[in-house]
Amino acid sequence: MSAPARPPRREALTSPGEDVAQRQEGSQVSIALRIDGARLQRRIAQLAEVGAIDGGGCARLALTDADRAGRDLVCSWMHELGLAVSVDAIGNVVGVRAGHNSDTTVAGPAVMTGSHIDTVRTGGRYDGNYGVLAGLEVVATLNDAGIVTEHPLAVAFFTNEEGARFAPDMMGSLVYTGALPLDEALSTRGIDGASVGDELQRIGYAGPAPVPAAAPRAFVELHVEQGPVLDREGTQIGVVESVQGISWTELEILGTSNHAGTTPMALRRDAGWAAGSIINFVRELAQELGGDQVATVGRIEFFPNLVNVVPNRAVLTVDLRNTDEARLQLAEARLAAHLEALRDAETVDIATRSLARFAPVPFAPEMTARIEHHARALGLSTRRMPSGAGHDAQMLAAVCPTAMIFVPSVDGISHNVREYTHPEHIEAGANVLLAVLCELAGTTPPAGAPA
Repeated sequence: MSAPARPPRREALTSPGEDVAQRQEGSQVSIALRIDGARLQRRIAQLAEVGAIDGGGCARLALTDADRAGRDLVCSWMHELGLAVSVDAIGNVVGVRAGHNSDTTVAGPAVMTGSHIDTVRTGGRYDGNYGVLAGLEVVATLNDAGIVTEHPLAVAFFTNEEGARFAPDMMGSLVYTGALPLDEALSTRGIDGASVGDELQRIGYAGPAPVPAAAPRAFVELHVEQGPVLDREGTQIGVVESVQGISWTELEILGTSNHAGTTPMALRRDAGWAAGSIINFVRELAQELGGDQVATVGRIEFFPNLVNVVPNRAVLTVDLRNTDEARLQLAEARLAAHLEALRDAETVDIATRSLARFAPVPFAPEMTARIEHHARALGLSTRRMPSGAGHDAQMLAAVCPTAMIFVPSVDGISHNVREYTHPEHIEAGANVLLAVLCELAGTTPPAGAPA
């Protein structure tokens, strides 16, 4: 991926002295505010009905009819809350609530929160959706209290975060920040052969707003952990300090089809056996490297896929992740060496195609400190941690101060219809988001209220 010049990054929002004063002032207003947990749960349940599948989950692959229906519903809520809604050329949607000190027709100077509403084919109801709908709940809470922030507040959902239909994942936020050229993204073809550009036009979400967009004042993403750490520890809030690096590779193995009964083992060019060797290797590699290294083969296809035929072709994906860039590069090099050995051992051809490659991303320390401060002020237990999954926040971190808030996922289950987060944790995370956004955007008491 070629990367054009990005908008200038803002390293800090305030000086240390200003930060203390701002935190105290923001806390005075936000400390008495609480989100309506029942209202947030109702919205989560309503959105989950769009693309609903057996077991309580959702299937809203990016830019499908189900995704369009989900977008329409969330946009209707944005309009009901009085937000100025814009759609950009890659289909990202941003709703802006007016503030005192800036032009509210653009998202550039806004304090932004949000996530995504597309899902994998067997998705749950919280992944991504929670962060978007919690942002809308913050807006609803401020509206109910008659509070206007000094800076505008924006709620966004980004296109194709999951990458389940179109690679790479986080496509919308990559284009939003200028890390992926728009033309390249629009020409991307999905697993079904459709192009991003054609599908955006088809569902009516190829918008007029330009990309790359102006950098937000700050970005905070609230998300379910999608892992087991917080749930096992009984910790209420994860303070996310970084997102680990991701390397996605598609491998195509070419051998020779032949009769499964008459072809001696020593004379085979078996693409299926080579694929199995890779599956075993990446698991053993992750165990050997240890630490934060994880490795997954998540998709595999055999051709001709018949019980009595040696496969002549196999296509599979390898997902490598690590919080340390040097260790991630080591894992990639070890995989490359294994592929070379396989070519010689089984006399197969192996072609590789990079689907996504992101280096680990640290979040702004002043932002993580804010999250930790407000969570503890609300009496919630906290844990500093990395994110094992990729998120739009890692793209926004290149252009503005950024951080993430995690809440527990029961048994660490995600990308699964059984994904679940307890209502009290949903509410607690949204209250932390409310407090952090009030501080960042600067709160003004409602008319007639004591300052």
